[in-house]
Amino acid sequence: MAQFTLNSTVNDVENYFGNAGRLLFPVDRPFNPNETLAQISNSAHYIWYSNIKANKTVEVLNYLAAEQKKHQIFYPIYSEDEIAAHPSRANTGLYFFRGKEGAPFAINNAGGGFAYVAAMQDSFPHALEISKYGYNAFALIYRPTNPYEDLAQAICFIEDHATELGVNPRHYSLWGGSAGARMAAELGNKEVLYQLTGRSDIPQADEVIMQYTGFSRVSSADAPTYVSVGDNDWIANWRTMKQRLFYLEQLGIPTEFHVYSGLNHGFGLGEGTVAEGWINDAINFWEVNISD
Repeated sequence: MAQFTLNSTVNDVENYFGNAGRLLFPVDRPFNPNETLAQISNSAHYIWYSNIKANKTVEVLNYLAAEQKKHQIFYPIYSEDEIAAHPSRANTGLYFFRGKEGAPFAINNAGGGFAYVAAMQDSFPHALEISKYGYNAFALIYRPTNPYEDLAQAICFIEDHATELGVNPRHYSLWGGSAGARMAAELGNKEVLYQLTGRSDIPQADEVIMQYTGFSRVSSADAPTYVSVGDNDWIANWRTMKQRLFYLEQLGIPTEFHVYSGLNHGFGLGEGTVAEGWINDAINFWEVNISD
């Protein structure tokens, strides 16, 4: 029986999950605890996002509710001492969408303009779909003021706890939309990865998957990159990403580019649009670029 419906409130959800529920909704934006899941599924709450699907929110939460009965679903990425030194680190962590034991993993980074984390629209749905393919998927809740530090910490955490988590530490992908796409691209760069983690034992991501952003830096240390964007994006011009991938190709780095007619910024999975199914292509691209 489903635990949540469109009429469930934010308060219902947070109370059900206890400590694991505190970061399901943005902590940097005010959400009325008495609002229903249907009422919060709009661009007034998740600013800069389009194609918001309330039913997907319900699906994600019912999945996590079922998982919580069997497994731990939320993992802090900082120790108690690290949080005590910087209390804002308490607003970080990983939600785990399990795939097959020992399979590669993905880290999903939601956008939000480095002002808030739109996980319910831009990383939870992606992580759920990736897990359906048998891959392990994490959705990172990061601090908008320290996004790159938190993603670096998340990568280190998963690598160091790979056996406990049941994931393959040698193969992973980094996903992101908007601001989250910039995070994925930065940490997907081998030189930046080593700089921010301070470690040379962590492998570079097999692939970076980016949606609707204007990131333009190009380096020979970048990972293979998949991009999906809309040509009606009022925030990030799709041509910027097309040009970036052209230069990556010139460096011999595999890429795949998709621009979808009429789509705005923040279309997420693109369900019910011309982009529906793009995530299947992205996973296929990842599988091609997983190296031994």
